[in-house]
Amino acid sequence: MPELQAPDSTSDFYFVEAADAEEAAAKLVVAERIPVRFGLDSIRDVQVLCPMNRGAGGARTLNLALQAALDPPRAGEASVERFGFTYRVGDKVMQVENNYDREIFNGDLGFISGIDDEEAELTVDLDGREVRYPYGEPDEVTLAYATTIHGVSGSRNSGRGAALRHASANLLYTGLTCGKQLVMLIGQKKAVGIAVRGVQGRRRWSKLRELLTMDGAVFASRPCA
Repeated sequence: MPELQAPDSTSDFYFVEAADAEEAAAKLVVAERIPVRFGLDSIRDVQVLCPMNRGAGGARTLNLALQAALDPPRAGEASVERFGFTYRVGDKVMQVENNYDREIFNGDLGFISGIDDEEAELTVDLDGREVRYPYGEPDEVTLAYATTIHGVSGSRNSGRGAALRHASANLLYTGLTCGKQLVMLIGQKKAVGIAVRGVQGRRRWSKLRELLTMDGAVFASRPCA
């Protein structure tokens, strides 16, 4: 069980109590003091994680709330609307499927750097490489102010905000260990306890024992993941 007492000024782990998903979402959106204290850009350096996509504390709802707070619409600004999201310059987005022709892959994070209505395309800066998406293809990307823990489990950001609800021990561990500099966990202490004491994971049926004892078995030079 992690220590959830009030942090001191040198702490890199913050726990914020919230009674339910709605309260957790509200506290997350207005949590401006922590990025300022640590010198973090609220959009580029902070990644919000949540166990699921739907619901009051899910990625979709949090994306809309965080976009409104961090990148609100501006008069005369170009935008494009797809699948219930409105995309604007400066928005954080994530690639949600592999595109081998463009060499971009599921989980790649970027920022919209341009929207061209005449060419009917938006441009995304993916780690210094600009990739153009025709308006007919923005379903390859989605807003990424908030993502599921599974969506970015292999990446690292300076700061993480995790809204916890119905999380398993594996999800809690993955979310807390993704932060490079700072982690803020928002939710119920009871939910943390349930996750920690829960089943550690599904049983994996790999047939490894049978394979290792087979005659003429070939052994890999490096261990499996």
